[in-house]
Amino acid sequence: MAARIVQINFTLTIPTEQYHEVGASLTDTFASMPGLQWKIWLLNEENRRAGGLYLFEDEAAAQAYVDGPIVASLGSAPFLTELSVSQFGVIEDITAATRGPIALTGALGD
Repeated sequence: MAARIVQINFTLTIPTEQYHEVGASLTDTFASMPGLQWKIWLLNEENRRAGGLYLFEDEAAAQAYVDGPIVASLGSAPFLTELSVSQFGVIEDITAATRGPIALTGALGD
């Protein structure tokens, strides 16, 4: 299995405090998501940009998330605009050499 990163970015249309509340209400949903090793919540208050980086254990889990109801609902969510969703493979050897957190999850067969 090869680890897979999903990157989601968008512009916020609500105050960042309200976005934080939305995120806090979803932590259990993400914590129990099949194949998700971790999620990093991103926020640039100055530019009103937000999003997330997600490490999935494999491409199938990442694709299931991208094709699933959470990402679908983001397309019409009233609190954001300019949604972008991307997937990336992980270059394992140089990520490990620069202490990328993926080795800590066991996702790469450690």
